[in-house]
Amino acid sequence: MVPPLGSRRGGPHPLARRAAYRSRSLWLDQAHLAGDPLTPRAALDADTEVDVVVVGGGLTGLWTAYYLTEWDPALSVLVLEAEIAGFGASGRNGGWCSALLPTSAEAMAAEHGADAARAMRAAMRGTVREVGDVAAREGIECDFTLGGTVALARSGPQLARARAEATAAAPWGDEVTLLDARGTAEVVRARGALGATYTPDCARLQPAHLVRGLARVVEARGVRIAEWSRAVEVAPHRVTVEVQHDVADSGPTTTDSGSVPSRRFTVRARHVVRATEAWTAHLAGSRRAVAPVYSLMIATEPLPAAFWDEVGLARYETFTDHRHLIVYGQRTADDRLAFGGRGAPYHWGSAIEPGFDHVPRVFSALRRTLVDFFPAARDAQVTHAWGGPLGIARDWHASVGLDPATGTAWAGGYVGDGLSTTNLAGRTLADLITGTDSAVARLPWVGHRSPRWEPEPWRWLGINTGLRLAVAADAEERLTRRPSVLAHALSSLTGH
Repeated sequence: MVPPLGSRRGGPHPLARRAAYRSRSLWLDQAHLAGDPLTPRAALDADTEVDVVVVGGGLTGLWTAYYLTEWDPALSVLVLEAEIAGFGASGRNGGWCSALLPTSAEAMAAEHGADAARAMRAAMRGTVREVGDVAAREGIECDFTLGGTVALARSGPQLARARAEATAAAPWGDEVTLLDARGTAEVVRARGALGATYTPDCARLQPAHLVRGLARVVEARGVRIAEWSRAVEVAPHRVTVEVQHDVADSGPTTTDSGSVPSRRFTVRARHVVRATEAWTAHLAGSRRAVAPVYSLMIATEPLPAAFWDEVGLARYETFTDHRHLIVYGQRTADDRLAFGGRGAPYHWGSAIEPGFDHVPRVFSALRRTLVDFFPAARDAQVTHAWGGPLGIARDWHASVGLDPATGTAWAGGYVGDGLSTTNLAGRTLADLITGTDSAVARLPWVGHRSPRWEPEPWRWLGINTGLRLAVAADAEERLTRRPSVLAHALSSLTGH
């Protein structure tokens, strides 16, 4: 298994950081092996003025740059990234390009009306295909395969939730089919499966190939991507950027104390786009805007044809089950099992540290769960284990918007459902910034403002209590074979 990367301050020399980018995930390792050196682009080296500055070189920021240059090629666009494009969740996620949103259609209908909720659901379904269409058009080889998602029901309570999900989907235009045990086995053969739900609205893909390929596409269009350029303050029409001294020029690598000195530059722009997801909590004045919560993954070695003959997933369906603590998996293009889930704790003060990416007990739990799904994987070697933070808004509501008075735009709060949602966010931001009157600019998530998270210690207590309740609710159902009472307490705690 790959080791964690050291922290930026007081950690390894920048050359060591560069060499370690491939260790952040299976996906980045594969990108490196495929010929992408993961070498950082040039850092910002002077005060700069542009039409649009995008803070964050993940999928939200890059999709925004892509559609801005599509709508108005004359715009000057600068993307700022603290590490390299795809360093965060965009290069470490589970590879599900799905129509999932953290906010249910029912909740959106209650706030905005049924028509608005149906429009949002249709937009998400269309976004899955849009990602595939752009990848094909731009020659981004990212293993996009539209196989759908199968969500297993492996207990009575899970089967009840599967039935309820299938029934609830139709009014919103979503296609969710309830499968019996035989129908499930035709898709995937997992131990204890009583049934499943299946939706066609999900594609399996290789996320690092997508985000790194998209970066090259926008760069070819004239977008400047400045890497190793950390935004420390985002304000109306202005971003303050910190660049380590040895990156900005040929000066000394360290001071006498061993630290790396830095320089600061200012970027001025008509529009500033905040596309920082979990790292939003580390911008000045934004610590309580989102909570960075970790999701971890493992990946096996490539598995032989005999394994897949036994297990299925012939169309590369993504898979999960109807438990309370989220798990997610895919069959990769090179026939690995890549499997992830929640379980890592939230860290005090919305802290984000490289060491938090590796929690051995969570990796062990993921392996046990994977073998419980597929006993034939018992002897499979785990070659990669990694993790990273995702952003959760206090009301579990993703949002996108633009404040015309300040020129400041934002998108995020995807709660782990961002691989496709970032594309819709990028299209929406491009429409808002260019003043394009479109259907996506009128979707109900546009302009939504989530409440701030509670201050510590309540934030730490609440989030970690919710995590433990999810684990306990699944254990309760295994023991009682009835729907969990604790799950109701979890819903009350989260308001979700």
